[in-house]
Amino acid sequence: MGELRGFIEHDRKTEDNIDPAERIKNYKEFAKPLSEKELNTQGARCMDCGIPFCHSGCPLGNLIPDFNDAVYQNEWKKAVQILHSTNNFPEFTGRLCPAPCESACVLGIIEPPVAIELIEKYIAEKGFEEGWIKPEPPQTETGKHVAVVGSGPAGLAAAQQLRRAGHTVTVFERDEKVGGLLRYGIPDFKMEKHVIDRRVQQLEAEGVNFKTGIHVGKNYNAKKLEEFDAVVLCGGATQRRPLPIDGADADGVVQAMEFLAHNNCVVDGLAEPKERLSAKGKHVIVIGGGDTGSDCVGTSNRHGAKSVTNFEIMPMPAENRTKEHPWPYWPFTLKTSSSHEEGVERNWSILTKEFLKDEEGNLKALKTVEVEWIKNENNRPQLKEIEGSEKEWPCDLALLALGFTGPEKTLAEQLGIHTTERNNFKAEKNYQTNKKKFFTAGDMRRGQSLIVWAISEGREAAFEVDKFLMGTSELPTKGKGDLPNA
Repeated sequence: MGELRGFIEHDRKTEDNIDPAERIKNYKEFAKPLSEKELNTQGARCMDCGIPFCHSGCPLGNLIPDFNDAVYQNEWKKAVQILHSTNNFPEFTGRLCPAPCESACVLGIIEPPVAIELIEKYIAEKGFEEGWIKPEPPQTETGKHVAVVGSGPAGLAAAQQLRRAGHTVTVFERDEKVGGLLRYGIPDFKMEKHVIDRRVQQLEAEGVNFKTGIHVGKNYNAKKLEEFDAVVLCGGATQRRPLPIDGADADGVVQAMEFLAHNNCVVDGLAEPKERLSAKGKHVIVIGGGDTGSDCVGTSNRHGAKSVTNFEIMPMPAENRTKEHPWPYWPFTLKTSSSHEEGVERNWSILTKEFLKDEEGNLKALKTVEVEWIKNENNRPQLKEIEGSEKEWPCDLALLALGFTGPEKTLAEQLGIHTTERNNFKAEKNYQTNKKKFFTAGDMRRGQSLIVWAISEGREAAFEVDKFLMGTSELPTKGKGDLPNA
């Protein structure tokens, strides 16, 4: 490494944010940029640890110490090459990834870990700013035609890799624009959509064909996919988990992804605001304490909600790593997002028992009970309601951020593809389904997961498809990118 004592001499520094009172007035990203010198210093904190556990923490196998050192040395173009050798879309992960690499950072045992995600984001932005990220069309054509169903991060990664291998690639996307949940699930204040658009333009320049408004299995006969030499199914896990309790049919009980997707369309000028999906002037309760719940909090505050409350059924996590989650594993610690900082009342160990309606069927309140988690004889946590802790909460809009149960079943049924007990599309280690030329990757295969896992799966599936079509493949696999000679 360049600066041997960098991890001792320098403190971790990340971006400051615009004041919450100002940033909730719009949907733009609000991080204040760091200078190149500050970023060089953050790269210098990467220590010569011998065994870089950050590699194992990253699903993509990113060559983290290598690009950290390049940034420290101010060799930004080299850093761009190193990062792109394993990650097609570092501008996505640099904004949205929970950074399991940082949880596995050796420095993190005794000090705040290296700001890997921050460095990754700025490497990507520097690459675009300097014009170093360019289309890379294939040198030769194979004559093989591949269909990719779904244009989320898994589908985009698979499409780019397969195109660069020389195959003709067609991506089918059911929505009006490309991007999947990157576009319709992630609020603009976390990632503005021009970030997706510029990457899509690169893929189009490389020769990837995008067909939007095509919902395979509904307005496009799934059997027509048989005409392709290979198919990669990357449709995601879009079945939203319901909350089947009394009053769930009340007008005002809304799935989080319907709320977020519609708002993104409004911001993009693709839809008009709807009273039913507006938090303006309402008492909003978000049920679910994950990232989607946090996104609902930030969006509700931007709508001008009267109050925003968040329920989580699990206990409040510890602020620091516990013995149950030892390094280098992912620690389940208390996370306070930028949306939480903008205003929310957070409640843990609380269970929603009933949605209360008025005479017109509109939601007016939630009935809850506090719970505790007790380990049974098998040392497994078991929920127990606390007697006498019932409470009613005024509520005009309840947003269900409860995650997803798996992909839609229709496509699997139409194609005759086997599914798992959790309804995911079943595939072997080579991502191949029981239908010989049909492969699957991303959330559709592994269930609801992270963007970084989706990109990894798309890349790995592309390698297997290329190998299936050509007998061998020169596409890079996890952690084995083609490093620059510089």
